[in-house]
Parts: sequence; structure tokens; C-alpha cells
Amino acid sequence: MLEVQDVRVDTADRRVWRRGQEVNLSRKEFDLLVTLIGRPGEIVSRDELMREVWHTTFWTSSKTIDVHLGWLRRKLGDDTRHPTLITTIRGKGLRFETAAPQSLASGS
Repeated sequence: MLEVQDVRVDTADRRVWRRGQEVNLSRKEFDLLVTLIGRPGEIVSRDELMREVWHTTFWTSSKTIDVHLGWLRRKLGDDTRHPTLITTIRGKGLRFETAAPQSLASGS
């Protein structure tokens, strides 16, 4: 079981909860989430995501990760303009945050 912030992932049964509510994810959305939440606070490069989630070393589409990330953020209720769960680190990759940014966590 992986748990970071208010997201809980059961990797054995491939189930996900956010704030206690189950979230239904596609196979690739789940694999993307597990890859990120399994390394909380670390930047995971796009190359690593393509290898670990899509099992390929080449870009099948430059937008593959972005499209799945958008769906995943929406399903988790993570604001795409001000994400608190999965942040994009420009030029480096993606990171699952260990805590919401202070300015957003305090509601200001």
C-alpha cells in the first residue's frame, strides 16, 4: 500500500482512493500514478516514465504523457493550473509532492 498526502494506492489490487473515495483509473493512468507516488518528492524524467509506464525507449507521441497526466489529475481532483499532487518541473520531469504547497494548503 502506498500513501502520500490523501492519496492511497493498493498496488496488489490496482485500486486508488483520494480523501477516502475510490477513484477509477485506466491501466496506464494507474501505472503512471504508481511510478510517481512510488518515488514521492523525487523528479521522474519523461524518459523514465516512457520506459516504466509505456515500456518503450522512444516517444510514440510527444503528448502521450501529457494526455494521461491530464486525465489522471482530473480524476484525482488535482487542479491542472495549480496542482498540489503532481507537479511539472519544467525541463526535468514530474514529481509527486509529499505535501501540498504551503500557500495552497493554508487556503490563501
